[in-house]
Amino acid sequence: MSIIITDECINCGACEPECPNHAIYQGGANWNISEGTNISGDFKLPNGNSMDIYAEQQPISNDFYFIVPEKCTECKGFHEQPQCASVCPVDCCVPDQNNSETEDQLLAKQKMLHAG
Repeated sequence: MSIIITDECINCGACEPECPNHAIYQGGANWNISEGTNISGDFKLPNGNSMDIYAEQQPISNDFYFIVPEKCTECKGFHEQPQCASVCPVDCCVPDQNNSETEDQLLAKQKMLHAG
């Protein structure tokens, strides 16, 4: 499953530079799938829908840092554990129960995000 940042976030920003998938954004920031990845062409979401990789998406949170679940791999393929959780001073980077994925699915997503 991906990681989520809870509303206990103090907006310190320690997590953002640690993410190898560029999946963490400051509250209120627009995001897109292509930023920080090697994706080209269509991006298929786990539900089978396609997403324009360059289309600006609305912030998931306006109040605190957030993680884009479509880009989060729990750092699989890069590190042993999620780096955002490792550096968070208030332990607000936790597993997202609404986005459950197996290790194989996370590794496949990592390969897709960084193909090339």
